[in-house]
Amino acid sequence: MNITMILITIFGLCLFETVSSIDNAIINAEVLGSMGKKARRFFLTWGIFFAVFVARGLLPWAIVWASIPSLGPIGAFTAAFSNDPSIHASIEQAAPVLLMGGGTFLVLLFMYWLFIEPKNFGIKGEKFFYENGVWFYAASSVFLAVVVWFSLKNNQMAAFSAVIGSTAFFITNGFKANASEQEQKLMKKGMPDLSKLLYLEIIDLTFSIDGVLGAFAFTLSVPLIIIGNGLGALVVRQITIKNVENIKNYRYLKNGAMYSILFLGAVMCAEGFGVHVPEYVSPLLTVVTIAFFFVKSIIENRKFGYPQTSEH
Repeated sequence: MNITMILITIFGLCLFETVSSIDNAIINAEVLGSMGKKARRFFLTWGIFFAVFVARGLLPWAIVWASIPSLGPIGAFTAAFSNDPSIHASIEQAAPVLLMGGGTFLVLLFMYWLFIEPKNFGIKGEKFFYENGVWFYAASSVFLAVVVWFSLKNNQMAAFSAVIGSTAFFITNGFKANASEQEQKLMKKGMPDLSKLLYLEIIDLTFSIDGVLGAFAFTLSVPLIIIGNGLGALVVRQITIKNVENIKNYRYLKNGAMYSILFLGAVMCAEGFGVHVPEYVSPLLTVVTIAFFFVKSIIENRKFGYPQTSEH
């Protein structure tokens, strides 16, 4: 990978991590607003260390280890930073397993948003799916069955990885679905700051899984993933501190993040089936998709008056 492609990949990773973590930034800002200065300072300093260096540093290593268990924990760590051609060959060989699980996770994440989550309807058809949200469970089951069926013909471990990806989705989605209810409890007077700190760290970890799994659609290079996602996490922290209200005004940014997740999930599933996808495709899809919905948000605000933040 030449220097230009490296920079494009890092930019794409940073942009994807930032936009896909908007909900995380909003939750952080609202909970931090109810905390004392000392607790806020602790979260914005040590919280950054945990989000950037621990969660987004250890998760890619853990995923590589899970995909290539023969390397062992130490081998998986050194493989991430090794220039040994044999190690890179092992990672490439295990890529379908890694990518199929991550791709399944991301596609299910998009489907849940499309069918279930309240949203600003950005393009035609979104309202139809939302009004027929009960079909999410049937659609997700059919999707998983199709992926597993075709994976079994090529790579049984990739088929199992798809099942693991769906399991990870439903576990993390359960945490997110519960986030709003827990947030309301934490906002009540008398709740200790320690409880709020622990809650924010768990939410951070949950949201980081989306970004880390999506990152493998950009590259299998763990150092690049750590750099790109780490920069994105720092941007999210700045949004949390200063610009969360402005971000809310761009009503379709969440749509852009979710369609990016769909495209990246599709790329990962395609590569899991052995289809070669050029390395520039994922950054290009991410930038174009997010730019489209960003511009659409600006046009909408100018049309109806700024700001426009209400949900349908």
